[in-house]
Amino acid sequence: MLLALKLKTAIVAAAFAAGPVAVSFWSKDEAKRAIAPPEMVELSPGRLQYWAAGDFTRDGRPAGAPRVTVEIRRPLSIMKHQVSAAEYRACVDDGACLARKGAPAGADLPAVMVNFRDAETYAKWLSRKFGHRYRLPTDAEWTYAAGSRAPDEAPLVNDPDNPAQRWLRQYEREAEADPTDKEVKAVGSFGANERGLVDLAGNVWEWTSSCFTRTALDRAGRPSAQRSENCGVRVVEGRHRAYVTDFIRDARGGGCSQGTPPSYLGFRLVRDRDAEGWLSSLGGWFGRLPADG
Repeated sequence: MLLALKLKTAIVAAAFAAGPVAVSFWSKDEAKRAIAPPEMVELSPGRLQYWAAGDFTRDGRPAGAPRVTVEIRRPLSIMKHQVSAAEYRACVDDGACLARKGAPAGADLPAVMVNFRDAETYAKWLSRKFGHRYRLPTDAEWTYAAGSRAPDEAPLVNDPDNPAQRWLRQYEREAEADPTDKEVKAVGSFGANERGLVDLAGNVWEWTSSCFTRTALDRAGRPSAQRSENCGVRVVEGRHRAYVTDFIRDARGGGCSQGTPPSYLGFRLVRDRDAEGWLSSLGGWFGRLPADG
């Protein structure tokens, strides 16, 4: 008995000596459902110039998106790959996540047919498991991490007198970018970008935490304070950007506010170092500056 107590004490002491850890005392059933922490890629702080998400108007007429500069002020730690079907299943088995009816279930496949609320639930569950704060990236953070794999959302037509031309050309571009192979592929099938993140431009579109916005531009074409936000619709990123209602699990069945519906909806998460890091890395409009040049 005394020997067993000493052994347990030594194990706990060794764990703390190795560095800060999240300590949990699991039952046998919980231990079976334990998963490894997700593989993360840490990116240095920096600036990103990109075409802002949302709808824009100038003088009351539809306008193309402005090019803005976003500052990522803290290191950004983001999952190397999308949450896999096996990882999501662990959350289901733990009683925290809802099962995805009809979703491909291969262990090496990404978790798809996941809506925004499912992704949020998984992030909270994973945070409890490992004692870190996991969350969905903002649209700006996702684009920063995607690097050369980020979609080019430059306005193709910007005729305020004929907005239909802009919408038509945008739809054509998104249809051209839509993958011809509709079957979800194994993790890693679409390769890695220059930062080591995989499948950023595959046939799975990824939820972000960014809300759909409508913004008035000033005379210089910069975002003004006249802005409305609809958080019942979120920005999703992949081969192109789209806007999807937060409860939709299969965008082919509807729910896409604009553009070609994504084939599959999945996600990857950001891990925050601390609350301060989370607040300063929000990206979004708080970190947006007029684009240089």
